[in-house]
Amino acid sequence: MAILDNILELIDMRSFSSVWFWIVLALAWSSVSQNVMGAPYDLIVKARRKGGQASEDLNTLVGIFVRRRLTVVRRAGHWVLGFQAMLLTAICIMAFGQAMEFAQAVFLLVLPLTLTQFLSVRLAFRIEHDNMRDARLQRALLRHRLWAQLIGVVAIFVTAVWGMLHVMTSSVLGV
Repeated sequence: MAILDNILELIDMRSFSSVWFWIVLALAWSSVSQNVMGAPYDLIVKARRKGGQASEDLNTLVGIFVRRRLTVVRRAGHWVLGFQAMLLTAICIMAFGQAMEFAQAVFLLVLPLTLTQFLSVRLAFRIEHDNMRDARLQRALLRHRLWAQLIGVVAIFVTAVWGMLHVMTSSVLGV
């Protein structure tokens, strides 16, 4: 019984005061920033600097990712979009309608990640439509990475401010 209590104490549902939430937030945005359309950032940089085989590897890797992503979007995109909208709405209602801290943390994590996924799908359609390769593809991937990083910075800032306000008001109220 003591082990279960220790585990439940370690995985605390008070998200904004838990180090685990901030680790997950940092890892999520690090992952989004590191992998752009299925290609690691270092491969994009190597392809841009050296070209040759690295550029061909990048073209192949991104091509596979784009085909896989667009296959899913074309087959079940409307269903996925509807499910995501339903899930985000439910989380938003629990978070701000019912004032659940855990739901607020999940919402502040998932909403910006969803936005970056929509930008990814949009870029996948552009890559396929324009048949992007080599330097043009590299520029598009780097631009997408920059936008994802900007969204991440804003999301982390908003989450940190919201978390500080939540922790300060809950400590003042004695909750």
